Amino acid sequence: MDACLHNLYDVARAKKIFDNLLQRPANPLIEVRTYNAFLEAYLSMVEKTVNLDEKEYWLSNAWKLYELMEHGNKVIPNASTYATMLRAYHLYAFNTFLEIENPLSYSQLLRELVAHDIPVSKVITDRVFDSVDEVQAIIKELSRAAVKLNYTHVLRELGEADALGREETDILKDVPEAMPVLRPKKLAPGEDPTDVDAEKKEIPFNLDLLRRHMTEATLARRVLVDDVSARQKLLEESVFEVAVERMKRQAEVAEKYGLVNSAMRRADLQRWMWVWHVALTARLEQAIKEINQTESNLGGRSKMRPLLGPYLSLVKAERLSLMTILEVMRLQGTGGISDGMKTTRALVAVGKAVEIEYKAQMCRQNKIQIPISVMKSDRVQFFSNLGYNSLQQRRVVAAKHMEDGEAWSASWTPAIRSRVGGILVESLMDVAKVTRTVTDPKTKELITEEQPAFYHSYEYQRGQKLGVVRLNPVVADRLAKDNLKDAIHPRHLPMLVKPKPWLSYDQGGYLYSKSYVMRFKDSIEQQTYVKQACEQGNLELVFAALDVLGSTPWRINREVFDVVLQVWNSGERMGKMPPATYDEPEPSAPENEVDMKSKVIYLQRQRSYMQSKANNHSERCSVNYKIEIARAFLGDKLYLPHNVDFRGRAYPIPPHLSHIGDDLSRGLLKFADAKPLGERGLRWLKIHLANLYGYDKATFDERVDWVMERLDDIYDSASNPLEGRRWWTKAGDPWQCLACCFELHAALESPDPLKFMSSLPVHQDGTCNGLQHYAALGGDARGAQQVNLAASDRPSDVYSHVGRMVEQLIENDVKKGDKYALMLEGKITRKVVKQTVMTTVYGVTFVGAREQIEKQLKDRKDIPEEECWPAASYLARLVLTCIGDLFSGAKGIQTWLNLCARIISKAIPQERIAEAMALPGSSILRLKPPKGSGRNSAKSLNQSRLKKEQMTSVIWTTPLGLPIVQPYRKTVRKQVMTSLQTVYIADPNTPAEVNSTKQASAFPPNFVHSLDATHMMLTALECRTQGLNFASVHDSYWTHACDIDKMSEIIRETFIALHSSDVLQKLNDEFIERYKDYKQLRDAGARLVCTPEQASSLQSISPILEISETAKPTINETETSPEEVSQIKELLADLSDEKPSKDNNEGYEYEEDWEGEEDEYISGSAKARKVADDKALLELMGKFVNLTDILPPLPQKGSFKVEDIKKSQYFFS
Repeated sequence: MDACLHNLYDVARAKKIFDNLLQRPANPLIEVRTYNAFLEAYLSMVEKTVNLDEKEYWLSNAWKLYELMEHGNKVIPNASTYATMLRAYHLYAFNTFLEIENPLSYSQLLRELVAHDIPVSKVITDRVFDSVDEVQAIIKELSRAAVKLNYTHVLRELGEADALGREETDILKDVPEAMPVLRPKKLAPGEDPTDVDAEKKEIPFNLDLLRRHMTEATLARRVLVDDVSARQKLLEESVFEVAVERMKRQAEVAEKYGLVNSAMRRADLQRWMWVWHVALTARLEQAIKEINQTESNLGGRSKMRPLLGPYLSLVKAERLSLMTILEVMRLQGTGGISDGMKTTRALVAVGKAVEIEYKAQMCRQNKIQIPISVMKSDRVQFFSNLGYNSLQQRRVVAAKHMEDGEAWSASWTPAIRSRVGGILVESLMDVAKVTRTVTDPKTKELITEEQPAFYHSYEYQRGQKLGVVRLNPVVADRLAKDNLKDAIHPRHLPMLVKPKPWLSYDQGGYLYSKSYVMRFKDSIEQQTYVKQACEQGNLELVFAALDVLGSTPWRINREVFDVVLQVWNSGERMGKMPPATYDEPEPSAPENEVDMKSKVIYLQRQRSYMQSKANNHSERCSVNYKIEIARAFLGDKLYLPHNVDFRGRAYPIPPHLSHIGDDLSRGLLKFADAKPLGERGLRWLKIHLANLYGYDKATFDERVDWVMERLDDIYDSASNPLEGRRWWTKAGDPWQCLACCFELHAALESPDPLKFMSSLPVHQDGTCNGLQHYAALGGDARGAQQVNLAASDRPSDVYSHVGRMVEQLIENDVKKGDKYALMLEGKITRKVVKQTVMTTVYGVTFVGAREQIEKQLKDRKDIPEEECWPAASYLARLVLTCIGDLFSGAKGIQTWLNLCARIISKAIPQERIAEAMALPGSSILRLKPPKGSGRNSAKSLNQSRLKKEQMTSVIWTTPLGLPIVQPYRKTVRKQVMTSLQTVYIADPNTPAEVNSTKQASAFPPNFVHSLDATHMMLTALECRTQGLNFASVHDSYWTHACDIDKMSEIIRETFIALHSSDVLQKLNDEFIERYKDYKQLRDAGARLVCTPEQASSLQSISPILEISETAKPTINETETSPEEVSQIKELLADLSDEKPSKDNNEGYEYEEDWEGEEDEYISGSAKARKVADDKALLELMGKFVNLTDILPPLPQKGSFKVEDIKKSQYFFS
């Protein structure tokens, strides 16, 4: 045969001999090299032969021979086999002249060689390939197949191999790696501390995983240079299968080398998890069988509980096991539980993971698309939204629905999630073991013991007993309080391609991962309104605006990145970057330990020091994330998909690195597209630099002059950012300032600065934008002057103005000798009061203002740590007093919004009144008399049921059609029995009474946020129409320097268009229309018009009554039966005789089940108020107020005309 194959002498004869030998069993002469020789010969004949029929003959024989090798059980293919077949497939698979059935594909070949554990690098370096171009083409196709199969390790190997064979320069070739955050290395059990280097460090677990994931993404770029879609798919693929493969491989390696026992003693998390996975899989298989058997013996559905068998049986035990382990490990350290997690959270999280997989398995089993969650309605919508194409498939799903008795496409209840999670978590706790080894300090003997990896216990938090699942200390040490994630989630990364346009409320953004247009705050009500608005076509402008934001291309600013990386690796503190080692001195203990005051101060300072040290580590990890992601995306064009929060404000979905982040994140990003500066662009670039440094309250000309006077510092910063004078580090936003120094230096040093292609975003920021909207809403001329709505020669600075007002008050207190006035004299800067002034329009409270000011005082470091809190309390009172005097117009609108929200949140729909006002003996308020009492009287009227009817959220629609639903409700916790413990869970989908206090206090800021979001979206749409690149951070709008003038014009036009529509009047009209059928008993502050006859029966609320014989009454009277009138009189008599007592309600039982409500001690005065309320309630039985009649009148509008902002050059600047 060798002679016949040599130089293709007689391949046909060799084939006959070979075929005869194949018929003989177990011929030792035929080995894999012989098969490979014939494969090569057959393919050489294809190349040599001219006749098409002969080409097809030899190629067909090659396919058949490979199939025989793969599935014939005589030989196992090796690297040369796959190299030959890959070359054959590359050359002939798509040859249109050859009519031959091709059984292969790149994916199939890759799957087979991975199954045989053959390194792909060995395949692509085989001698059968003729040229480098041929190899690189095959590498590219294999890389696409690896993405499809989620073989990240293959991609990494291909990237490394391709880099060796390429002549092109790798963009990361000269970029050093970022020094990772390190922590002291944990001692392995039994390891002698004296034998270990005290300075030995290790990378935190989750950061190490991110670095590996970013490395894989970088290597994928080498082999998929032009195919960004495939690289995007790689970033979004599921990581469940990867996790299994990684755990399995490490376990196999440990077993191969006889390291199983020692491996289980060492802190290797992946090997532990694999052993747990194997044991848990077996345990769950048996448990599911027992559950199904038990439930079948019940003869169908249990009357008390739903069946669990159908939920557990569809998902394989192996996958259930993996999900349970990953979820439990991921939740470690959450909810304020050190080295563990709350039991409730663990059970619900595991149950939710199973729910998602259950639905996916249902769809795959029945060959249908994964459905969108079905909203609750009068009828179950089996077929309306699932996109089924076959009636047979519909029947299968309907049959499955009838079999389970559950709408499988609807969300599981928290009770089902927690019970499913309880079974899985309990099983994991039973089988998961770790081996702990310690050295006896006396005998130095190793002591080994097998212990549970998890255990259940209780602890008290804020006086409440909580069930917790804790980790064995050895497992907790390995995790070191880092969340377990196999890789960073795709939603945490920017995209390499333009985001998918928003087509529906749940279709847009990422290509392969599901995203929602709104970040629903556990509110099914929000989702329902948004979905309905989407179906009615009311969200098209919102979708279009988000598409504009998401389609803006970005790049990593390489010059800034190089400096960032150098500073990071040096470990020093610079430009708001935290140091590698916390550099603040630790407080020294007091010399006199008997002095309790000194000891208390020391403990307070020590606690603050430890907190600051921990914060430094957290900040360091956050920066590390940003640097790793930026390094991986160097040279790439990237995109940031956006969605909105429930108020309509737009946010990039990737949280780690985006322009909405901190100064470092913004400094690392620039537009991918560049535009020539022009004369005006160069001027705006200089103004932008002055703004970033902090010189932003001068005129524009003064800012330009300020920059030109500091050109030497700017040039030094750009040329020698670290070796020079470091002028840029003193800026308010140092990293953005450095980026601007680089840009301005490059422009001025170019042959023609006006033609310099600039890609740096330049900002236009609103002046306390919330107050700008309030001033425009109310026509407040004084407020408009303070926030630059009105024209002026110089920009107004409301923060400095408030600071000066506060200084005057402090001076008065200094004369009185006030301790904190003396301490704060001369220290009230603009920065100290800025955040409090800014957030006042958003409803900041005294507590919030105190916390904001305390943080600023601590940052000054010239006030003793223990005095910051009381000093902040003193200062917060002064600041809020000054703000109240300054912005009276805004306060008037805030009060109107607050009152409207209070009235709405206490309203009851017309159709609920009859049931809500049912008297004792009806189905709603059932009062049982005490045992032994024959009177059907009530010494205390339970108003809880009436309050529970107050379920009306404040809802409004933005000018762009986005419905805003405030989600604040008093969620009720329910008790659920699980196999692990009894848990109390809150179901956000269960109807619950609104939190009227929160609804009222949050409405003014939320409404203003919805306005600034609308203004931003209008600006984004118009900028796109006029060809401008656009990005925004709420009230800070970004574009190229040359387009600032045009964008400034658009900002003013859209603001005028928004506020010319009489926003408050439209809101009032919407409330009247939306709540026209809503009623209210009464509301504090509301005036009720009534007749003299009505007033005589409403003595308890006489202060709010307006008696008139001519005006139309606002109290609607419903018919009341004589029996009900008698009952009312009897109850009123009882209440009149009643005296407040803390034991007043003893002996009475309420048949309603008020789960989740806390029993509180009721004081005498509180009881008196409650009795008075009860009397007022009874007097109003049958008498209701129309909500629309008691809405307060709109505040009177001032003289300021919003059109005047066209004359204000500092409106946005």
